[in-house]
Amino acid sequence: MVKRTGLSTDEMMRLGLDLAGMAEVPGDSAIYVPGDGLRRVMMGVDIGAAELLLARQVSVDGAIAHHPAGGAAQLNFPKVLARQVELLVAAGVPIEDARRVVQPIMTRALLRAQAMNVDHAPSIARLLSLPFLNVHLPLDEVGRRIMDAAIQDHVSGLGRKPLVTDIIDGLLTIPEIRDAPTRVMVPVGRLDNPAGKVVVFHGAGTNGGFPIAEALFAHGVGTVVYIHLAAEEAERIRSLGQPGINVVVSGHIASDLIGINRFVSELEHRGVEVVRMSGL
Repeated sequence: MVKRTGLSTDEMMRLGLDLAGMAEVPGDSAIYVPGDGLRRVMMGVDIGAAELLLARQVSVDGAIAHHPAGGAAQLNFPKVLARQVELLVAAGVPIEDARRVVQPIMTRALLRAQAMNVDHAPSIARLLSLPFLNVHLPLDEVGRRIMDAAIQDHVSGLGRKPLVTDIIDGLLTIPEIRDAPTRVMVPVGRLDNPAGKVVVFHGAGTNGGFPIAEALFAHGVGTVVYIHLAAEEAERIRSLGQPGINVVVSGHIASDLIGINRFVSELEHRGVEVVRMSGL
């Protein structure tokens, strides 16, 4: 009997789910082209048509994207935004308020999905007979937990109430953030402001922007940590004129890499060679 080597796309997806303690594949993750016995894969934050063609040039068995790359992962992405309700409720926002805030975000995502060519990249992978999947929410959830733990571990030893600068120092204990080409920013608030209650709002599909931040600040949160924030959204938050509120931006790719790198390490531990590219 020949011993099978490598992992299947199903096994790779299950590995991502297990890291996050999830039982089912979330709407923003998908296997576009299944495959088995993958021993050498290419992985990047974003994988599209050009990257799939490149995969054949560098002789890999398959490709893994982090962000949704088409198919069910884009069509079902709005469902993942319901996770924002869970995070809001966990932070102290009443569930009816949380649903009211998140519903317009979900509606906009549903309308965007109607305009997408969701079979573009998957169709190319099929033509190339190249196994292809993406793992998004599970890895972001791993990253969120690590970010939250790093902040809490750092401020717990201060012996005083933390300031916003202490939140940044906690984030900088994470190698992916400390060594990133981007820098942690405070687009709303001040470094010497009291941090108050801190919420890391990540692992919920995408950034919550102004509506999520407004809801959190209205229910006792002092500092919101986003991985990215549009300039116009930051301006809207500042326009609230609410004293003592803070938004810390940790950096999109740097923060995504926290969960991604754990996933890659697990793949490598199982004997899969990972060719890193597109942000990795």
